[in-house]
Amino acid sequence: MADFALPVQYLRLIADLLAGMRMDVPAWLRRHGLDEVWLAQADGALPYPAFHALLSDAHASTGEPALGLLVGERLRINTHGMLGYAALNSSTLRQALVLFERFVPVRTTLVTVRHAVVADTVQVQIEPARPLDGLEQLVIEAVMLTVKNLIDHITLGACAVRQVCFDGPAPAHAALASSMFRCEVRYGAGWHGLVLPLADIDRPLSTADPASFEEAARICQRELDRRDAEASMSNRVRRLLLDKPTGFPSLVVTARLFNMTPRTLHRRLQDEGTTFARLLDEVRHRLAVQHMKAGQLTLQDIAFHLGYTDPANFRRAFKRWEGVAPSAYQAAQTAERTGM
Repeated sequence: MADFALPVQYLRLIADLLAGMRMDVPAWLRRHGLDEVWLAQADGALPYPAFHALLSDAHASTGEPALGLLVGERLRINTHGMLGYAALNSSTLRQALVLFERFVPVRTTLVTVRHAVVADTVQVQIEPARPLDGLEQLVIEAVMLTVKNLIDHITLGACAVRQVCFDGPAPAHAALASSMFRCEVRYGAGWHGLVLPLADIDRPLSTADPASFEEAARICQRELDRRDAEASMSNRVRRLLLDKPTGFPSLVVTARLFNMTPRTLHRRLQDEGTTFARLLDEVRHRLAVQHMKAGQLTLQDIAFHLGYTDPANFRRAFKRWEGVAPSAYQAAQTAERTGM
């Protein structure tokens, strides 16, 4: 499970939203041992239990099922710090997407962002990076609308998002979602994310400033390096494996990359309640599901990409992960994508 990070700046924006909805913000903060002085002055990031408690309370107290959308609408490009500044100065949308993939953890580790070319489109896939304990719809709606608005902003509307896709069924506020996304919204898609025209992602952006982009990206990298240095050993290993979606390094190689012995790495992971084999299994599971949902690779190709020399071993592992054979899962995903 990824180490959690969420800048307190986002909580201030949520508090402003709640105040506008006539919620008693001071009482909300007091219920969690906080106050307005702390909120105004705090720096750094919230721990996950505090974030979850505050957001769950806000959701229940307002009774607003579309709270995630209302939060996402407020998160404009200048609220995302140096990551937003780098995105604004990107030369192309493709460069911005690669930036998001790499540096989203600088702003939050609630989700991961990846993009994949599918026929004449690009899928921007947004997945929870950890169990969200009842807040998945709220968080995903907020992140999806934020990303949609970022894309609209940096392209000045020149790249029309074709479709916004949600894994689950349509909520009661589906009509509101359609009006806020200003494009087709599809529910029951089997994945969370946005669909963009492939032809648009390499067009030069009028706001591009290569020098400013490079400087902002360097600052993002330094912040990411700092977070990695402070992260748990299991999260550092997980991140390394996710950055190498083919040809996973062995325990010995991974230890070498972290400048420690295999015995030390094994002990550090055991101290955190996990093992290298368990982390590798978790990463393979996540990537297998992502490949299935993208629908671009055969089962044999997926098995190869995940390091299985024998497809039978992949089939057994997948059935253990999802409770169904990979062929059945793939067929279900194909049916969802095609509407058949």
